[in-house]
Amino acid sequence: MTQPVLSLRNLQVEFKTRRERLRAIDGISFDIAKGEVLGVVGESGAGKSVTGSAVVGLIDPPGRIAGGEIHLSGLRIDNLPPEEMRKIRGKRIGMIFQDPLTSLNPLYRIGDQIVETIRTHIGMSEQAARKRAIDLLAEVGIPAPEKRIDGYPHEFSGGMRQRVVIALAICAEPELIIADEPTTALDVSVQAQIIALIKRLGRDHGTAVMLVTHDMGVIAETCDRVAVMYSGRIAEIGPVQDVIRNPLHPYAKGLMGAIPTLTGEDLRLVQIPGSMPRLSAIPPGCPFNPRCAFAFERCRVERPEPIQRGAQAVACHLYDSSLKESAA
Repeated sequence: MTQPVLSLRNLQVEFKTRRERLRAIDGISFDIAKGEVLGVVGESGAGKSVTGSAVVGLIDPPGRIAGGEIHLSGLRIDNLPPEEMRKIRGKRIGMIFQDPLTSLNPLYRIGDQIVETIRTHIGMSEQAARKRAIDLLAEVGIPAPEKRIDGYPHEFSGGMRQRVVIALAICAEPELIIADEPTTALDVSVQAQIIALIKRLGRDHGTAVMLVTHDMGVIAETCDRVAVMYSGRIAEIGPVQDVIRNPLHPYAKGLMGAIPTLTGEDLRLVQIPGSMPRLSAIPPGCPFNPRCAFAFERCRVERPEPIQRGAQAVACHLYDSSLKESAA
């Protein structure tokens, strides 16, 4: 087994309020291999973006990593001083955010921003860095990069700005890229181009990608594996086609059943009753139990741990073989 690029072990993230500590991430574990794209999917508030922020060291107070470990190619990074983490962020870990305008300074030409990033992390001469910036813009599909490199962010469309952000993310040839909803604000045709670009990163550069999204279409098209999150925990993780075609967890089944089919065979889509609990009101046991049609007493008192079922792992008491044996 080769060493994973990213390894999370029992990661916990808390936010302290005046009254209590709220657990936003509650003991999640997964690996991402070199060249692999892992999709992280779930409703708003599931903890997807907080997980990505924890990996890149951008959890601001009153939030903090309360437990667990994060390893980047074997190096533990969750306990590094801010200065050391700043050197890793941008060089070894690239970031692609939902809104490219939050990543680009509107007062500077895009070429200056890419050149500065290259020189900060690689130490090239300005001339060599500018040539590399032009090559990167061409690689991500910016037409006439020799001219567009001197443009300002407002002179680019949303899709083109997102390409610039991807060029920024890969300019130091990072081992890992965290992509947080990178296609949400884009047209469908532009989404497809950005998806193809992210897939090519893994194939051509061997970059590991953690793709955070709520769009199962993007997951199906882009990812090798998918982790379904609910209330700060991983409900199910496995190869993307296995989870889409044969979801095991009741929540994952509900998500997949809510996707309309092109054939229109299903007259009604599956509806998951209720809504995700607030951080201050997560129920004991399995956090999904108030919305689950299959919940029984154990679900309300005991937290389910991941159970391996073939290539998939599911955190659900329904798959506990010891329960069936004791019932028999």
